[in-house]
Amino acid sequence: VRVVNGYGPAENMGFSTSFEVASVEPGQRSVPVGVPLRGTRARVLDEWFNPVPVGVPGELYLAGRTLAQGYLGRSDLTAERFVPDPYGAPGERMYRTGDLVRWSSSGDLDYVGRVDDQVKIRGF
Repeated sequence: VRVVNGYGPAENMGFSTSFEVASVEPGQRSVPVGVPLRGTRARVLDEWFNPVPVGVPGELYLAGRTLAQGYLGRSDLTAERFVPDPYGAPGERMYRTGDLVRWSSSGDLDYVGRVDDQVKIRGF
């Protein structure tokens, strides 16, 4: 049996990262969300859009060719969540997920929590 943990918001067309679960260590509290899939770039940034070091929590931003255009009829929310990508080509955007993650020393993303109090149930 192969078990894969897939992570991703609908704004990035489904799964954005994945982690193949080979084993679970005693005392392990969570399963990593893994590494970005092909065509997706993951950035872990501080509040000033600077990359954070390995092991330091930051907000997860997603970019790449699978990123949505925005929210239909919601230009205010689109402007808030789909922001210019300072590390991409001119005009590229990245999606502000609101999720706190950190890079592990193995190169995987570990989910830490949220930057707000949002709770989603079945995507809502």
